[in-house]
Amino acid sequence: MPLTFAFDIYGTLIDTAGVTRSLATMVGDQATLFSSRWRDKQLEYSFRRGLMRDYVDFSVCTRQALEFTSAQLDLPISDAAAQALLDEYRRLPAFADVPTALQQLKSAGHRLYAFSNGLPDDLETLLETAGIRHAFVDIVSVHEIRTFKPDPAVYRHFLTRSGATADACCLVSSNPFDLLGGMAIGMRTAWIRRSDANHFDPWDRRPELTFASLSELQRAFSE
Repeated sequence: MPLTFAFDIYGTLIDTAGVTRSLATMVGDQATLFSSRWRDKQLEYSFRRGLMRDYVDFSVCTRQALEFTSAQLDLPISDAAAQALLDEYRRLPAFADVPTALQQLKSAGHRLYAFSNGLPDDLETLLETAGIRHAFVDIVSVHEIRTFKPDPAVYRHFLTRSGATADACCLVSSNPFDLLGGMAIGMRTAWIRRSDANHFDPWDRRPELTFASLSELQRAFSE
């Protein structure tokens, strides 16, 4: 039976490792630590703003998290270098397994949507640059309702925009917090665990499916 798929973007479809490589030219062997702290703070800011009902767009969370990480680690980054990093978030590549997997899922009759915290224009640019925009029916951004994942309102908004029911919609993400948000309103879930170092939160809920790559997901739903 054809399903509606809601694909998270960063870390699920899009490889952010390029940002770490760019950071290495700025902060040397601290790049991996810097990148991890930056990502953690970026999400923390989105969570906090969601709880506070003090919305700013995700690019602001990203920029402020970059500023905080630079100060916390005492690794100064010039304004020009910071802007270059932020611009890079709009032109990162897809993981190697993504284009074929998306095309085959689409050919199998499934409806594919991109679903993200990012701004609509940023996401359009990102997916076009990565060569995968054509695979999606549409892009659904949290910006449309001015809150962030994992607010249940975000997932309900996705169902409204896509015209799908929760039991016929599969949220695909590499982020456990995202999957838990989808599960909270009854969506089906598939965790893309791209590294053995990634672990799911020890809550009372687990994703319905777990795959190491999008190719495995595609095979499960295209055969």
